[in-house]
Amino acid sequence: MGQPLPKQAKPSTGSQIVNSFARQTLPDAEPDAEIVRAYLEASMAPDPDRAATYMLPGTRITFTGGRVFDHPRGPTGFNAGRYRWVKKRMDRFDVCPGEGETVVYSVGTLYGEWPDGTPFEGNRYVDRFVVRDGKIVAMDVWNDSAERILTRKGIEA
Repeated sequence: MGQPLPKQAKPSTGSQIVNSFARQTLPDAEPDAEIVRAYLEASMAPDPDRAATYMLPGTRITFTGGRVFDHPRGPTGFNAGRYRWVKKRMDRFDVCPGEGETVVYSVGTLYGEWPDGTPFEGNRYVDRFVVRDGKIVAMDVWNDSAERILTRKGIEA
């Protein structure tokens, strides 16, 4: 049999998380999750220029379907054609601190109205952010909207 796995890392009493696998001390990543939350709230307003203040200029935003943007105005414009309006119900943030950067996942569901005014809810999403030195430096977006659109058109997704 192989070696037993190390015991699960537990948060320390200070502002740090101990990673027992790497045997190193990592900084508290909670502020990075708050940066992501603030970005998402600004995006939902929608206020893409305020959202951009949480990102390094020129940050690569890889949106659904592999669309690439370099400013929050890109996703805002795309969403204006796909939805009458859309918001995120942010269920949780999964935070993965690392050396020099933190990966933050926002997981939840979308709700809103399709362009014809039909309401929807429960549309799953996952957004992945890389935060470095207090700024978002990369963002990836996945959701089930395309499948829902196909289903609305009678195409089994």
